[in-house]
Amino acid sequence: MAESTEPAEPAGPTEASAPAAAEAPKGRRRVGVLMVVALLAFLIDLGSKLLVVARLENHAAIKVIGDVVTFQVIRNSGAAFGMGQALTVVFTMIASAVIVVIWRIARRLYSLPWAIALGLLLGGALGNLTDRLFRSPGVFRGHVVDFISVQHFAVFNLADSAIVCGGILVVLLSFRGSNPDGTVHQQGGKTE
Repeated sequence: MAESTEPAEPAGPTEASAPAAAEAPKGRRRVGVLMVVALLAFLIDLGSKLLVVARLENHAAIKVIGDVVTFQVIRNSGAAFGMGQALTVVFTMIASAVIVVIWRIARRLYSLPWAIALGLLLGGALGNLTDRLFRSPGVFRGHVVDFISVQHFAVFNLADSAIVCGGILVVLLSFRGSNPDGTVHQQGGKTE
């Protein structure tokens, strides 16, 4: 009898380790989603910038929707709306810090919506950081290529769009109480 219970004991730890094994792929899949979204956002941004620099720079603006939306290449040394044009190195450091923070959060990432949001932020940050590092006038001082012009608004690029969409999603997830690790935090002061 004792011998028949011993094989059952190894089955117990195997069953106990099954949930842990089930959680491990769950974490890897979410980090994989983050990386795929980031890579897609980065490549779409990079491809669009290469195309517009090759085809549109030093040419007249192309009307997409009348005068409301046009494509025209602008080299931006600052942030949105051309603010902080003397702070190019600072924006490079901020983008680098955002990438490090996202990478640290990714180690505990079990939420699919958070993976998408952080992937958009990471891809957008990498897209603009690439410009800051590799475009003229030099490393850490490169000007970002902006080309989507909306009347009475800023000229921006697809990396900026990814960052804004990712940021909005992060805010919505935070308001819903969702955490990157897949848990939901309770609102303080609620009693039932």
